[in-house]
Amino acid sequence: MMQENWYRIDNIDELDSPALVIYPQRVQANIETLIAMIDDPLRLRPHAKTHKNKEATQLMMAAGINKFKCATIAEAEMLAQCGAADIVLAYQPVGPKLKRLLKLTQHYPNTRFSCLIDNPASAQEIASAFAAAAQTIGVYIDLNIGQNRTGITPGDKAIVLYNFCADASGLSPRGLHAYDGHVKGTLEERTIASNEAFAQAEAMKKTLLAMGHTDINIIAGGSPSFPIHARRPVVECSPGTFIFWDKNYLDQCPEQPFQIAAAVVTRVISLPNPTHICIDLGHKSIAAENEITKRVFFPDAPGLQPISQSEEHLVLYAGEGHTFQPGDVLYGFPLHVCPTVALYERAYTVENGKLSGEWKILARDRKIGL
Repeated sequence: MMQENWYRIDNIDELDSPALVIYPQRVQANIETLIAMIDDPLRLRPHAKTHKNKEATQLMMAAGINKFKCATIAEAEMLAQCGAADIVLAYQPVGPKLKRLLKLTQHYPNTRFSCLIDNPASAQEIASAFAAAAQTIGVYIDLNIGQNRTGITPGDKAIVLYNFCADASGLSPRGLHAYDGHVKGTLEERTIASNEAFAQAEAMKKTLLAMGHTDINIIAGGSPSFPIHARRPVVECSPGTFIFWDKNYLDQCPEQPFQIAAAVVTRVISLPNPTHICIDLGHKSIAAENEITKRVFFPDAPGLQPISQSEEHLVLYAGEGHTFQPGDVLYGFPLHVCPTVALYERAYTVENGKLSGEWKILARDRKIGL
């Protein structure tokens, strides 16, 4: 049960809107919850796509988490700047991205880097680039276990690809990547679907071990399937949203005791007619990939109904006789916090009910230094 009104800011008049606010004490609590949900924190490999900043990374590292996953070169560089020991780029680098990854590994030699591979042509290109520089990059075979976004189908072709990586100069196979982002529903439904999907990765690992390969690590799952994979021995888990949580997962994953730790602050800017209000929370301030009623939740005014949204405005139906006035503050919980965070160059921290500082969302940029 959420503490009532925990998100409110005493000195809110000092904060312009729209704004992203983060509650570090809740972030810390979420990290502690994450560690408590698994038998060994060494099996944790959190995804940086949600937080994209050094401060959250440093809090995790202080708690003993030193392996991470990320989706962009900028996220990888941000993690390396924090001194992360082991980073997996959960993306197959092609074109200029491959050159940037090579530079990144050369610039941060004390960090162990890996990336994903799902086809022979890309494997050859990556191998050639690193071999030419007398470098070696770790690789995980990206398995398509049901999401149909990236990955190679587990089976003979995937085995051939793993063997190629084992023999190629410039590559060092480190295991399998099995992301089950398609798994949704109740915990029981997620468990059934996740077990079915993961069985494909387990079968492939068994085959590879029988062929003489060793040290085959499996990175599996995201936030919805985290408690399922956390019960598996050896498997590394890579949830990301847990760090801030959001209204969508709060509703969909009630078995996970994470707390919402990020919100958006917005204000009423206009009363276009007697029943509607307009606030300064447009497409540029809240993730807008979902349909309009599934973008933001207002805990102080759950009855507000989104009507239309544009770049800087969100029009809401407030009903007959509402009392909203221009300047009124609303706190919103994003339904999808990850892309919402990426819309802001900085977040304002709130501790003990007061604004306390800023966290730069450093890796929202596509490029930091390399």
